Amino acid sequence: MSTLARARCQAKAHPLAMDAVLAAAVLVCMVAGSFVEPRHRDSVSWALRTPDSLSLVLIALGAAALVFRRRAPMTVLALTGTVSVLESVTGDPRAPVAMSAVVALYTVASTTDRPTTWRVGLLTMTVLTGAAMSAGSLPWYAQENLAIFAWTGIGATAGDAVRSRRAFVQAIRERAERAERTREEEARRRVAEERLRIARDLHDVVAHHIALVNVQAGVAAHVMDKRPDQAKEALAHVREASRSALDELRATVGLLRQSGDPEAPTEPAPGLDRLDELTGTFRSAGLRIEVARADQGTTLPAAVDLAAYRIIQEALTNVQKHAGPQAKAEVSVVHVGPNIEITVLDDGSGEYETQDSGGGHGLLGMRERVTALRGTLTTGPRYGGGFRVHAILPLENRTPTGEAPA
Repeated sequence: MSTLARARCQAKAHPLAMDAVLAAAVLVCMVAGSFVEPRHRDSVSWALRTPDSLSLVLIALGAAALVFRRRAPMTVLALTGTVSVLESVTGDPRAPVAMSAVVALYTVASTTDRPTTWRVGLLTMTVLTGAAMSAGSLPWYAQENLAIFAWTGIGATAGDAVRSRRAFVQAIRERAERAERTREEEARRRVAEERLRIARDLHDVVAHHIALVNVQAGVAAHVMDKRPDQAKEALAHVREASRSALDELRATVGLLRQSGDPEAPTEPAPGLDRLDELTGTFRSAGLRIEVARADQGTTLPAAVDLAAYRIIQEALTNVQKHAGPQAKAEVSVVHVGPNIEITVLDDGSGEYETQDSGGGHGLLGMRERVTALRGTLTTGPRYGGGFRVHAILPLENRTPTGEAPA
């Protein structure tokens, strides 16, 4: 972070302190200017002078008011403008009290709209310049009087420019946030429309063919004893309808698959009862695995059982792919209180931080499974080399509605 950015952050975090620093700086400038007197005889020169006590009091009041310039900008402008007018009327020679009014006018312009800036700026310029021109020993066209007019105009213009830039940046930020929300809403709308289309297609396929199967099965049951030929014909229609339903379902579901997705399983969902079979397939591929289990007698819900199996399967697959040929894996399954804890460790030396690059979704899939069961998943490199996957799955998992997850 640069010095300027750090200063901006500190100013936003402590605005009153920054205003106090600014007020102190303005006070120093006004006090220093009150001890200098310009001369205009043959050439421009400067001489020291001693300001009167009233001028110093007005200087202190104007600087003190600037501490609260962000809390009450209009009030501070009125107060600094008043002390500037008093100094123009009573000061001889004058002290630069109008500097505090210029800073206050800048604050008003940077925190209000443009019409208000125009009205307040013109009023401040008119009052301060008029008081300076009509009072005191200097002629109305003296450069000190014209300087008040110029500095008040600069303060109002600079404040309006800062306000315009701030509004422009805020508008860009809001436009970007609105565009992001629009993209998210569009994505959700498309997902909802796609789900509706798929549901409609499945309904059409299933409802039509199942209705035909139901009718033909009823006919076959009715004429089975008296007219077996007609029953056979009805059963042939049932077989044809069921075949057509399967074909259409396969075509509909095929639209949801990627080109490399595996075929849908026809056997029961695997669980930890097949852990030995799973580790055996990896051992046959050359991976050294040690298994430690402390979950004997634990009955796992179907969703938890499947998630535990898939987590171990994906973790060992990552070890096989990324840990190196000499890697050794350790698998532990422990029943701890209301949870089942799955841990897969290895001592490989692969590039684990990029193991899911290039289109893989292993860690993401594990995290989604664990999150769906309201568990926790921790993955990351081990100290000294290797990788660690640790999942905690609650045995009595419930969704927010109180139902078991699908």
